[in-house]
Amino acid sequence: MKSLNGRAIAISAMIAAVYTAVSLALSLASFGAVQLRVAECLTLLPVLSPLGIYGVSVGCLLTNLVGAAMGLTMPVDILFGTLATLIAAILTWLLRDIRIKKLAIASALPPIFINGLVIGLELTWLSGSFQWDVFWTCAVSVTLGQVIPCLILGVLLVWVLEQKGLDKRLFGQK
Repeated sequence: MKSLNGRAIAISAMIAAVYTAVSLALSLASFGAVQLRVAECLTLLPVLSPLGIYGVSVGCLLTNLVGAAMGLTMPVDILFGTLATLIAAILTWLLRDIRIKKLAIASALPPIFINGLVIGLELTWLSGSFQWDVFWTCAVSVTLGQVIPCLILGVLLVWVLEQKGLDKRLFGQK
């Protein structure tokens, strides 16, 4: 992308706002060791445009800032949760052209596994001492919680946006 113009910033901000609003509206499911953050379906938007990288990363940052202020998450999640989302979003964008029956299934894998590993490690570290069994329990729990939002809802979101031509209307040409 050459530069961020006003339209690009507005689109990224809109994605961030939707991510944050959905996460906070469903806060009981969005935070904790066992979580189902529905807003993670938006982590597939980088398949359609690199603007999705900015949007979901800022959305995750805002969500974790508010979550920490409300006592729903630990402040360390502001850095590591956001970094995990940023890395996963970049990898999602890089895998955007790999399709299985026209579905962006490969692009759903980075947010599932990166968040599982990073947040699993974070939760293990917060338990006081590192133990492999605690790490794998946390990592598997977070990973499984990412499957529905990313692999099912996110892939479906991208498919619907592409089928209806809304990807081009929202993001312009690829």
